[in-house]
Amino acid sequence: MVALTEMVALEQRGDIALILVDNPPVNALSHGVRLGLLKGFEQVAADDSVKGVVLACRGRTFIAGADITEFGKPAKTPGLEEPQVAMENCPKPVVAAIHGTALGGGLEIAMCAHYRVGAPAARYGQPEVKLGLIPGAGGTQRLPRVTGVAKALEMCAIGDPIGSEEALATGLIDKIIEGDLIDGAVAYAEELVAAAAPLKKIRDRDEKIDEARADRSVFDAFRKRIARKTRNFEAPAKNVDLIEATLDVSFDEGIKQEQAAFQTLMAGRQSEAQRYYFFSEREAAKVPDIPRETPLRDVKSVGILGAGTMGGGIAMNFLNAGIPVKIVERDKDALDRGIDVVRKNYQRSAKSGRFTMEQVEERMSLLEPGTDKSVFGEVDMVIEAVFELMPLKKTIFAELDGIAREGAILATNTSALNVNEIAAVTKRPEDVIGTHFFSPANVMKLLEIVRAEKTAPDVLATTLKVAKAIGKVPAVVGVAPGFVGNRMLAQRGIEAETMIMEGAPPAQVDSVLYGFGMPMGPFAMSDLAGLDVGWDPDNTSSRTIREALCESGRRGQKNGRGYYTYDPETRAPTPDPEVLEIIRGFAEKRGVAHRDDITDEEILDRCLLPMVNMGAKILEEGKAMRSSDIDVVWVNGYGWPVYEGGPMFWAEGQGLDTVAAKITAYGAKLGGEHWELSPLIEKLASEGKSFQELEPQAIR
Repeated sequence: MVALTEMVALEQRGDIALILVDNPPVNALSHGVRLGLLKGFEQVAADDSVKGVVLACRGRTFIAGADITEFGKPAKTPGLEEPQVAMENCPKPVVAAIHGTALGGGLEIAMCAHYRVGAPAARYGQPEVKLGLIPGAGGTQRLPRVTGVAKALEMCAIGDPIGSEEALATGLIDKIIEGDLIDGAVAYAEELVAAAAPLKKIRDRDEKIDEARADRSVFDAFRKRIARKTRNFEAPAKNVDLIEATLDVSFDEGIKQEQAAFQTLMAGRQSEAQRYYFFSEREAAKVPDIPRETPLRDVKSVGILGAGTMGGGIAMNFLNAGIPVKIVERDKDALDRGIDVVRKNYQRSAKSGRFTMEQVEERMSLLEPGTDKSVFGEVDMVIEAVFELMPLKKTIFAELDGIAREGAILATNTSALNVNEIAAVTKRPEDVIGTHFFSPANVMKLLEIVRAEKTAPDVLATTLKVAKAIGKVPAVVGVAPGFVGNRMLAQRGIEAETMIMEGAPPAQVDSVLYGFGMPMGPFAMSDLAGLDVGWDPDNTSSRTIREALCESGRRGQKNGRGYYTYDPETRAPTPDPEVLEIIRGFAEKRGVAHRDDITDEEILDRCLLPMVNMGAKILEEGKAMRSSDIDVVWVNGYGWPVYEGGPMFWAEGQGLDTVAAKITAYGAKLGGEHWELSPLIEKLASEGKSFQELEPQAIR
């Protein structure tokens, strides 16, 4: 074996050369890999003893993409195009042997081979769109030529990978290899040599794009299908445009257009935000004062107290991961209702094709319902999911303390309550932790993990591992009213309600935030949740606009009348003049002067700046480890558009000096604690620094 670089080696098996990439953990296309590939293909092309070539990778995966740590840095030659050209123009048949994942640049390299084979479990994709980019090395030009336009659109503009069976069916790979992949690939290369097989170049194939030339409707149909999901994103539309360009321009011209588009997107704010978020999500699971080698507790079974909406949704996460769940309710009727909801949720998923009915039954077989809490003595982790009432939660945890086995983790699903206070009623506060699941718990990705004052390091480390096992994105937060997400949301709510009293219609406020990229505005969200949640009809006196609306018979979407009226068939909202009258009357009673000059810019400032201000105060208090963790909370828990990175990243883009000046000006004009400028923002702005320059801190 000959080392071409420290990351790539060359060996020969008979008359087949084997080029091996070994760049752990994911064989990213770092400079040493690119250089090694170029040297390898130049060498085998000139070696008369070599009749065929296999490209393969060591470790757990094929080339899983570009080395994104090189993004934004001065380019090192060779780039990716040089080894691609050397590979594609090799005068001997080249076989790419794919296992694990061939993603991004990895798939673009593989598509320069003359043939491709894959392990049965291999995955293939062009996920660059998830970083605000397009494939930059021929993905938009080669993929439609080998898979057809429809599949290429899905893989590039949506970014989800496909498996080997689908790759074989679409023509992306030529064979699935059972058993040893490299041995099978070498044997396949020997067959190609013996048969004098043609050197097939994807770039020269037009038969599949000819189908789209005959009927271009596939592009308009696809654009309409993804319009809602990709609203405001730049990269998905550019991927579609470039794939459509394959119908009209030469391959070489398409490559030029692709490279130009890649550079434009790479330099743009959206891709910067999405790349920032990519790293932020991975950093969020790292706790500064807990070593990686911290021993973990086994969590092989879970108990859940409460089979309502939250408890049932939480249970589904564990069932999906193959973890048995014992779920307990106060009585059989409530238990049966909860289990029925879980089953119906699964059945809907089966009807939509996400699961088979066999998989539904597999999951349900792991769920053991009951009304006796004593079964919690048999599980490794208990999650309480009852009403947000502190006396109730204290009573429950005192009881669980006497039931759960030694070493079991006791978790409370709370969105705002003091976890220290809950832990204090037990004799083992070190075993208590907060797990704030977001609703619907079986859908929402975020899990706020609340580290209480006495939570043991291994309990926190184990809960982080559990979160990953059940498909959640965790963010560790400290004990404070509303933790991180809801505490910041409350600030937005104060200003949104103030502005509608001043004269901004609810529809204008909602429209501004929707236009910014949020899934909905605060008033549409209130209607969806139900205006009467927490409202007591026996104790109401128009203390808030929400109470006044409830008193007038408005409950939100559930009865078709809230801040908006709703079409009974389509659920489409329409602004209601009666609501404006209720708001105006409410404002007059409180002496709020009416204005007609509230601009969209003011609405955005007054909704977002108090959130950022509170985020900075949360950092000052040590209730979040990093500003990027706050952004992870908002992207995954509240639908903040990932192309804006998160509220703290957004603020940095505005300039912290600008943010500080605006908060100070609004504070002088409007007053209120939420407009008192965070000393951290003031300090960073004066020093010309950013939130990202702060060192991660332990939760206090």
